[in-house]
Amino acid sequence: MSATDPSANPNDCQRCAGSALERIPGRESILGEDMKIRRVLPSRQRRTVGAWCFLDHFGPVSVEKSTGMRVGPHPHTGLQTFTWPISGEILHRDSLGYTQVIRGGQVNLMTAGRGISHSEESPVPRSPVLHGAQLWIALPDAHRHIEPDFAHYADIPAIDKDGFKITVMAGEMLGLTSPAKMYSPIVGVELLTAGGGNTTLPLRADFEYGLLVLEGELHFCGQRAIPGEMLYLPPGTTLAQADSASASRALLLGGTPFEEEILIWWNFIGRTKAEIETWCAQWNAGEGFGTVSGYDGKPLVAPAPPWAPSA
Repeated sequence: MSATDPSANPNDCQRCAGSALERIPGRESILGEDMKIRRVLPSRQRRTVGAWCFLDHFGPVSVEKSTGMRVGPHPHTGLQTFTWPISGEILHRDSLGYTQVIRGGQVNLMTAGRGISHSEESPVPRSPVLHGAQLWIALPDAHRHIEPDFAHYADIPAIDKDGFKITVMAGEMLGLTSPAKMYSPIVGVELLTAGGGNTTLPLRADFEYGLLVLEGELHFCGQRAIPGEMLYLPPGTTLAQADSASASRALLLGGTPFEEEILIWWNFIGRTKAEIETWCAQWNAGEGFGTVSGYDGKPLVAPAPPWAPSA
């Protein structure tokens, strides 16, 4: 149902609670050789959206004459890493022995569980521009110590609707279900329009949502959205209006509020300071997270937590 659909119910449209939207500004930094990163999760205003607990928008950046992305071997615990490139390629290697190049419109999903390590780099040869999003999903306590795993999904379901191509990266929407295995109620979709569109999206009232524009601009529930900030929508809304007058691309993330208290330090998600300290010591001692083969550089060093005596 689009906003211009004569069968649209005005009362339904009132359930798009634009006045409840909260703006969360991102923080910009540079990673590696001139790769701009905009981080919107976690932030002071909001630590999570559903189980989504980390969101970096990287690029677009030219990697034609540089080394491109180079992130040496490093560990993770208690989360899933979710890689969504728009353009360019990323080469993933991990301690389970997987080596996988990911391209635009595909998903690399690494489940850290009790512990895994991996590296990420721009392959050779490669496309001239790298652009995309890197996300983390917090694992509930019941699943955070599971065995680590990795999956590559080359075919992600999508539908054309009211001028938008809507790709369901995670969870379910509009009758489409992503193949990516999740451990909590969650959704992630990409909204892409080449020349403008106007559509209405069904939302779950028990979900909270965050929208981040990656390219161009659009209006979400009547509010203008541009790159560099997230629009947050609390639970209680059942419909969302999305419209754009020109080419744009955005991510809509959602899930039931993540009620568990989590502690994030460096690349670890835990529950206690003692856990984090143990993982940092293990990684720096070369223990507990396996070995990444094939990366031509040194592993990253885990920084001491700020509360540690030696920090």
